[in-house]
This record gives sequence, C-alpha cells and structure tokens, in this order.
Amino acid sequence: MDAGMNTSTHLKAQARCPLQEHFLPRKSSKENLDRFIPNRSAMDFDYAHYALTEGRNVKDQATAAVSSPSREAYRKQLAETMNLNHTRILAFRNKPQAPVELLPTDHSASLHQQPRSVKPRRYIPQTSERTLDAPDIVDDFYLNLLDWGSANVLAIALGHTVYLWDASSGSTSELVTIDEEKGPVTSINWAPDGRHVAIGLNNSEVQLWDSASNRQLRTLKGGHQSRVGSMAWNNHILTTGGMDGQIVNNDVRIRSHVVETYSGHTQEVCGLKWSGSGQQLASGGNDNVVHIWDRSVASSNSTTQYLHRLEEHTSAVKALAWCPFQANLLATGGGGGDRTIKFWNTHTGACLNSVDTGSQVCSLLWSKNERELLSSHGFTQNQLTLWKYPSMVKMAELTGHTSRVLYMAQSPDGCTVASAAGDETLRFWNVFGTPETAKKAAPKASHEPFSHVNRIR
Repeated sequence: MDAGMNTSTHLKAQARCPLQEHFLPRKSSKENLDRFIPNRSAMDFDYAHYALTEGRNVKDQATAAVSSPSREAYRKQLAETMNLNHTRILAFRNKPQAPVELLPTDHSASLHQQPRSVKPRRYIPQTSERTLDAPDIVDDFYLNLLDWGSANVLAIALGHTVYLWDASSGSTSELVTIDEEKGPVTSINWAPDGRHVAIGLNNSEVQLWDSASNRQLRTLKGGHQSRVGSMAWNNHILTTGGMDGQIVNNDVRIRSHVVETYSGHTQEVCGLKWSGSGQQLASGGNDNVVHIWDRSVASSNSTTQYLHRLEEHTSAVKALAWCPFQANLLATGGGGGDRTIKFWNTHTGACLNSVDTGSQVCSLLWSKNERELLSSHGFTQNQLTLWKYPSMVKMAELTGHTSRVLYMAQSPDGCTVASAAGDETLRFWNVFGTPETAKKAAPKASHEPFSHVNRIR
C-alpha cells in the first residue's frame, strides 16, 4: 500500500477485502429478515407441487372421512415413510447429516483428541545487543582468551593485560598486566566458584588470581615446556594443555601440583573440556586428533593412556563442547582444512554425525535451555550459526564481525553469548532466549578449590 493512499479509499478497499465474512448491522431482532435466501438444493420441488395442488385436497378428504384409529395410525406411518409429512415448502438451510460411527466408541474417541499445542517459534535477534572494543586481542586460532564465570563476570585477555567486565553492573576493571618477558596471555579460565581465575602465559607458566581482592595466589611452574594455550577446571583440578603436546592435571591445593600427565598429542593442545560429570576429558590438538581421557583409569605414577583416539578430522581441533542434556555426547569442530562439526559417542568412540559447515569452526557452545548448538566461524562470513539438534537445520546466522570469530563464552543463565574476533570487537548476542524459570545460582561448597587459601604458596 502506498504511504499516500487516501483514508476513505483505504476504508473502501478494506470493505471489499475478499474471503472475509461481512455481517450487516441489525438494530433489532426483527430487522433485516429479508436477507434470508431459500436454499433450492434443499427443497423437494415434486412434493412442493403436490402440496400446492393435490396434496391439500387429499388431506381435506381424509380428514372429512370417518376412519378407525388403526386406519389413522396406518396413514400417519405411511406419510412418514413416504416423506409426505412436510410442513414447509421453502427450506432455508440444510439439515446436518447424522454422524456415522464406523469404529467402536472407545477407539473413535481417540481420533477426536485435541491436537497438542505447538510451541511458538522463538524470536532470535539477528544483530548483537552490545558491542565493546577489544584492542590488542591476539588473533591466534590456537589460544583461548575469553571466559564467562559463574559470578557473571567476563574475563578477556588483550595482549598482556587481563580485564574483567561485570555483566550485572557493566563496569570494567583491570585484573593484571603480565610482564613482557612472560607474556602475552595465551589462555584464561574461571574456576567453578566464579571468584578465582587461571591465566596461562606464553612462557609456560600459569598464574592463579583472586578477582575479589585483585591478588595473585600462586604460580604453577614445571608442567609445560612452552606456552599454555588451553585450560579446563574440574573442581580443584586445573587441567592445562601446552604447545609441547602435554596435558597436565594440577591440584591447586597442594605444593607439588602436578598429579597426572596425559600424553597423546604430537602437536599443540588447543582445546580442553571436562564432561559435566567430571569423569571424562576431551582434548583437541593441532595434530587433527581428538582424545577422550577417563579419570577412572588415570594414574599418577605414569603417563595415562587415552580411552579413545578420534582421527576423523582433517584439520586442527579447537572447538569442543559436551552436550548438557545427553551424557557421553561430544561435539567437535575442525579448522579451515576440515570445516566440519562432528558428534561422538564417547562411550564407544563412534562418530554419530558429521556436518560440513563450509568454513573454519573456531568455537562451539550448547544451549542450556534448548536442544541447540551454536558455532562460530572464520572466512568467508565470520558468522555465528545456530543449529537445531539433532536435525542440524540452521535456525539463524548472526553476522557483524569482520574477522574470524575465534572465541565464545556463555553467560551463567545460558541466554547470552559473548564473541570476540580478530576485528578487535567483543559482541553480545541474545541467541539462546530466556529460560522458563529463572534460578539463582547457589554456591556449591564442593566447587571451592581455594577454600584453604593459607595452603596455597
């Protein structure tokens, strides 16, 4: 419709709208009665002619004649059988046919059940709701420089400095700037308590910081020979992966922190994720391999053997995500030479599905509220793609970044996703909707790796 259309013309156009039921106004129940039109298809013209000519004479003669009760009953029965007991000549509507029950009552009742209510499709905003500058962020596929803690504070490493952004208040603070000879920062990961944060460095060290007091608690040394590009917490165990291909379990409560070592990768370990149960660890490396490690077979005396070695990817595997609603389901994403998302049964090591995304897969996140998976990508679109699981139908593609989206982190409530890219921007997306019931995160005593701070040296 043109913007300049006359109002009266528009009203007339509405009145002429086809296939719309239009009711005439009626002031009282006795008005507009002439609008009823006989339904010719419902009328018996033969009987109408008979009733207007011979029918009434026959009826009068029958009434005048003296008849017995049995003869009168016989006449009425015959009139009903022969359909001769009409009282009207004109018919204004069809009488609905009686329903025919073809099935027994108990079976037919199930056929008339009301359909299940269809859940309305969720609106997914196509643009970021907030964009922050992220100058000097390192554009390196193998690093992990963004994490969102359980206290709703986001940590991001920009060059040698770690910044904290409080999502509740929107305030920003600087946690630490690493010395030039130790930096830059190569990985960052919040402890489950949301207060303590681990910072991996280019010189193979790992620093533990208390974000509430802005105080360094200790430095973990000796676990690696080169930079620490990936980390993952499992209660009081901090697992670190290095460019040396080694994976180390560090017990942050004790002085001799190295308690287990996993060897299996021949190149840099760029992805680490513990399962929700804390029993299995997934690791991805620049050697195109994914390993599944099981804590039940871990050994502190010798190098632990992996449970499964998954070699189907053809490029580096950094993106790892354990499914929150199906145990032992792991999603992995391959780099620029692979471009696939693969799903694994970590009990058997079987590949359940493989989807070609068309571009480098940098990060993966499962929705906490729906059966959906979010992936971030590189060339050519640098987009975030939301997939419906298990059909893997694209639900949305979120664009805005102008460089590969290397890092993603999810808010504690599971609704918002933060993404950081080589274009030096940090964007926030309301991609996973709103949970049906908002639940306040209760502190868990078992997730306090620093409950005895005086023991950390």
